[in-house]
Amino acid sequence: MIFPADYKSVGMTRTDPTGRIGGPIYFTTEYLIAELPSGYEIYKVKSEGEGLLRKLISLELIARGKEIIKFKEKLDSHDRTKLIECALPLCKGVVNTVVFEGMDRHTTFIRDPSLHEVMEIEIIDIVPPEPPWLDFAIQRLVRSGILGELNIRFSTKLIDLRQFEGENVVFPCHASELKGKYLDTDTDIEDNSMLVGCDISKQIFELRYPNLTYKHINMCPLKTELYLPTKPFITRCCQSKKSGMVNLNGIDGAVVHWGASEYDIVDAIRMLVRIINGNIENKEKT
Repeated sequence: MIFPADYKSVGMTRTDPTGRIGGPIYFTTEYLIAELPSGYEIYKVKSEGEGLLRKLISLELIARGKEIIKFKEKLDSHDRTKLIECALPLCKGVVNTVVFEGMDRHTTFIRDPSLHEVMEIEIIDIVPPEPPWLDFAIQRLVRSGILGELNIRFSTKLIDLRQFEGENVVFPCHASELKGKYLDTDTDIEDNSMLVGCDISKQIFELRYPNLTYKHINMCPLKTELYLPTKPFITRCCQSKKSGMVNLNGIDGAVVHWGASEYDIVDAIRMLVRIINGNIENKEKT
């Protein structure tokens, strides 16, 4: 896949650029899109020199004519994952390249689009209540485009606590509206109950009912009792001290507080991506 890292490295011209070898070209230009009466032509640029204008040394043809199609709508040029997803269904037959015009009229392109370079991050969250906050917040962030330049996409794994509903089951909070009893509102908790909650719930149960015996199912995603991640992930925990980067079963992940804001979630995702990309670079060096 050829996908310029930044659209500022893509120049535009409406004249044949092949006659400009040896002439000046703007210093940031790494690729050149020629919009000609015969159609588009896209070149890889080689230049030399210093200053704002460099000397154009050579042009390497990347695609031309019927190989290129322009996307009809204007998109956010920073949202790289969105652009790849939009280009994929268009590249069939002789078409292998898609030109995109951004909302700010800047132009970029993708040759041979592929999702292989897009990192998948799994959102691990708990339901009910619905919608689960972490998944809901991240989907809103994705739509906003604020994560677009990170080359990531998300899948979701929801741990459904309704599988444990029952008369003798105790859940942490009445907000879930699960069928059972609640640690925060009910007082008629019986012996031999089953507590479905995290470590904090367990501590509260034992403080309130020290003489009761009970079974405990730990629903905290960090305990991997209900689900073990198989890819980079983000999840949430009610203990703020556990927020940050973690590694479960050799898989890197990010943890945010149970009520984290979108701002906190963005920071955590960016940090996770930096760590994973750093690990990839270190492996390639060795």
